[in-house]
This record gives sequence, C-alpha cells and structure tokens, in this order.
Amino acid sequence: MAVIAVGGMQHETNTFAPSKADFRAFEEGGGWPTVQSGEGLFDAVAGANIPVQGAITALRNGGHRLVPLAWAAASPSAHVTVDAFERIVGDLLRLLRDAGRVDGVYLDLHGAMVTEHHDDGEGELLRRVRQLVGPNVPIVASLDLHANVTRAMVEHADALSIYRTYPHVDMAETGARAAHLLMRLISGGRRFAKAYRTFDYLTGIPSQSTFIEPGRRLFALLEQIERRTGVDLSFAPGFPMADFDECGMSVVGYATDARAARAAVDELAAAIEDAEKEFALELLTPDEAVQRAMARGASGAPVVLADTQDNPGAGGNGDTVGLLAALLRQRAEDAVLGLLIDPASAQRAHEAGRGATVEFALGEISGVPGHAPLAGRFTVEQLGDGQFTCTGPMFSGFRMALGPMAVLRQGGVRVVLASRKCQAADQEMFRHVGIEPVRQRIVALKSSVHFRADFQPIAREVLIVRSPGPALADPADFPWTRLRPGLRLRPLGPAFAPG
Repeated sequence: MAVIAVGGMQHETNTFAPSKADFRAFEEGGGWPTVQSGEGLFDAVAGANIPVQGAITALRNGGHRLVPLAWAAASPSAHVTVDAFERIVGDLLRLLRDAGRVDGVYLDLHGAMVTEHHDDGEGELLRRVRQLVGPNVPIVASLDLHANVTRAMVEHADALSIYRTYPHVDMAETGARAAHLLMRLISGGRRFAKAYRTFDYLTGIPSQSTFIEPGRRLFALLEQIERRTGVDLSFAPGFPMADFDECGMSVVGYATDARAARAAVDELAAAIEDAEKEFALELLTPDEAVQRAMARGASGAPVVLADTQDNPGAGGNGDTVGLLAALLRQRAEDAVLGLLIDPASAQRAHEAGRGATVEFALGEISGVPGHAPLAGRFTVEQLGDGQFTCTGPMFSGFRMALGPMAVLRQGGVRVVLASRKCQAADQEMFRHVGIEPVRQRIVALKSSVHFRADFQPIAREVLIVRSPGPALADPADFPWTRLRPGLRLRPLGPAFAPG
C-alpha cells in the first residue's frame, strides 16, 4: 500500500476578461465544489464528474492510503490574484509538508491558470511541489483539454493526462487515467520518457469541440495510436485567451521507450498540423442567428444558439444582452435565453413576486465597452432558489447553488436569471424554474461548447453567435501583446508580430 497525496487547483484564465479571481471566487466555486482543505475534500467532491473524484476512486480501488491536501476551483475569469493563489497553494504545501513521507502526488489542475504574479500558474505550483517532495517522488496531474501546456509543467510533472472530450464528459475518467499512471510509476520504480510538441496556430474554442470535426477524428486517432504503440498520449487544443508566450496547442506523450514516445507524438502532431483549415468555423451576428432559427419553423426540436463570447466558462460574466436584444427585436416566439447573471434583477423579481410586471434594466454589469443594460417591462413568470443537482452528461452530480433565480417574460421571449456565475450547460438549470428545453423553439445559451453534451441531442441545429462579450470566438480579434512571434492567430490566419 502506497501513501498518496491528493489535491489541486482549477482555474481557466482569460487575461482579457473584466474581473479577476480573488479568494472569494474560489469560496463560491462557480458551480464546482467550494474551497476544501484536509479531510473535507473527500466528501465535498463525492459523486461529481470531476477529475479529483475519479482519481480518488481509482487510487482507493488500488488499495492505497490517501492524504487529502487542499483543492479549489473558480469560474473562469481574468487573472487569479496573488492572495488567492498564495493562500490556496500555501495550504496545499503545508498539508503536504505535514504529511511527512509520501510515495506519490496526484494533482487536479486546469493548465491555463495565469496569476497576477505568474504567467504559468500550474508550472509554478508543480515547481513548488517538486521542490518539497524531491526528485524521486512521482507527481502526476490531470489537465483540462484547454490547457496551455508549458515546458515547466512537462518538466516538473512525471506525467500529465488531459481530457479527451469537449464538452468535458470525461473529467472523472481523466482523473482515473492519471491515477493509473501514478500507480504504474510507483509500482514500476522507473520514470517515463517524455515527448512534447507545440503548434504554430491558435484555434477558437467553439471549433475545438470533439462533437464535430476535426476534433472528433483527431481524438479517435489519438486512441488508435495509443492502442498500437502503448504510448500514453494527450492532446490539448489550448485556451486561446491567455496573453503569454506559451499560449497554444500541444501534444505530450509518455512511454518507457523514448523513441516510441517521440514517434507517437510526431504521428499525432502531423495529423493536427494537416487539420488546420478544418478548425475554421462559421460565426453569426445575433440578428442573423435569430432570423435563421425563426426560419426553421415552429415544429420539431429547438434551434440552439450559443452565445459563445459571453461564456462564463471562458472568462465572460454571463451578463451581456446583445443576443437577448436580438430575440426581442425580431419578436421571436417560444424562445428562452439563459443564464443571464444579474443578482440585482433576480432579487428585484423575488421582491415583486410571481405574476408581477415590472421595469427592469437587465445585465451589462461588468461594463463591456459600448454596451448598456437592456431596459423594459417584463413579467415575473417563475422563481427559484438556485439549489438543484445537475443530471446532464458533463455536470452530472454537481450540486448547484446559483442564488436567487427567476424567469422573466416579454412577449414570446423568456430570460432565466441567476445570481452566481455559471455557464448554461445542463438542462436542469432551466427545469429548476419550470422550463423544459425540448419544448422550446429557440434555446439561447451562454456557453461555447459544454452545452452540447446535454443540449445537442435535443437540438435541430446549433448556431454559433458572435454577440458582445470578452471570450472572443476568433482569437485574431484579441489585442495580443505577448505571444511568441510567428504564431498564427487563427487557422490559416495572420501571424503575431510584437509591437
């Protein structure tokens, strides 16, 4: 029986987003479990489809004794503050130091965390853990598919295992896969050879979905190469919203034989390079998307509109109203938009009560330049306390605490308000306030891709909307300043040049 330390810190950083992640953001969790330290970690994550829970289950099934460290997650946003990073990582290191000798360390990380004082948050966290446990204790981490995998991460971890689905329905599975790599290292006593490749172009996150090409084909190829060679492979399409020199896509591979690892990584990398043009994606204006959805007719499955640029899962605050305004302007029928994160309006709806018709000024709290709240009279149709458990493939088992929620209606358009930031990626977010998504004609979601796990099966069509927000769908639209020279800002697009 080995003694294995378990902890982690998850944050996806959009350096162009309007608000930072302070310690309170991790205390709230953004739909994930709240900050944990020590024994409470195991109960807090039980039953949730998240990497640390998958790792815990696999390690316990392997007969090992687990030492809980600190674990925390917050909604994507701008930089993690110095205070939040140092408090969480400091607690993790304190508990690891107090544990004495351990045989291995598993960490549940994201891979795209930028802090106020470190461009590569995970690389710094791994460096500190390595410094504490020494060169001979294996460290394995699971990472999000949107990881910007850096040289420091590869250097300080003995292995990295990355999600293979987007929407991320395999989060717990990836944690278990990382745990099995760690157990192999502990039992075998021999380090893996590593291979690592990066790429010369960025892709927008809506085009990275594994429900569509080329992602579906590339991840199938990854698994084919693994079965044929025995090399453990991971592909990260990256998070193209972090302005630092190691932002971008990568492939990593691990094997007992260095040549086998290099050959497997080279084979997958060649396919990714050949697929560059396929990562381009059609983007519609709000009015174009609503008009196309309305033209599909009133019967049959709903048309889903992805309000991708205000995605709380990519640094947006879920409070822009460009797509809502288009739905009202086009007089859409049987249409619903959610989740609009507006705690003041949700509270106003609760004070007014069901059935009341009240003047509201909705959204635009975070001050996206050139945009203002949407003013108008809405009827309060339904209220909720924001407490429910998700049932969809990705967020299965997540216990949501979104604060006061409300449904407002104007004509044929409804908007679902919530008080705490969370992207709309599970149908229970609508059912909680009495709306059955499959019965709608148009469902507009503040999400980029995660919604596909639960909503694509009921959708007639999915349209990607370029509406106001800080999570730009086309990476070339960002005002980059610190990327590595020559990196193409979109598939087959212009290259970054400093200055």
